[in-house]
Amino acid sequence: MNKKGHVLNAILLALGLGVILTVDPRSFEPTVDSAFLLAQKIGQLSLPVVLGALFPDVDTAFGKHRKTLHNLPVLAIFLAFPLVFGNLHFVWIGVATHYVLDMVGSKRGIALFYPLSPQEYDLPTGVATSSKHADAVTVVVTVAELGVLAGVHYYLFSLDVSLADAAATFTAVV
Repeated sequence: MNKKGHVLNAILLALGLGVILTVDPRSFEPTVDSAFLLAQKIGQLSLPVVLGALFPDVDTAFGKHRKTLHNLPVLAIFLAFPLVFGNLHFVWIGVATHYVLDMVGSKRGIALFYPLSPQEYDLPTGVATSSKHADAVTVVVTVAELGVLAGVHYYLFSLDVSLADAAATFTAVV
């Protein structure tokens, strides 16, 4: 995807995650307070998710695009960062969804195991980044990503807790 697609993805993710993390579908009653909490959560999520969604494309300025910063070791760093330093929560979601969008939404794919392997991985579902359908594909992929995130949040562990707490909860369940 192009920069516009990643920004669209990040904005929709921040909005959708705000709803997922604020609204309990089993007991939600719309009020002024709930609308304020929703707006506050979206505001809190917007910057880290957008930064995470745009970060991998920094490799267009150096290194090899879709290799240098589009791989699992980089994602692991963003997953570990909150565990070690206690900040940058939700940036990993932006990075991870950037990877998904590049693998599912575009034709080229990414080098998941770089620098160990330059092999690029993708699914045959993508379109060219210049395609007139690129925005529609971005929206479809983002809705699917939000569905997965909602499933994780409602059925596995809360995305609103620290990754250390989530790992402990996940380990206890498994």
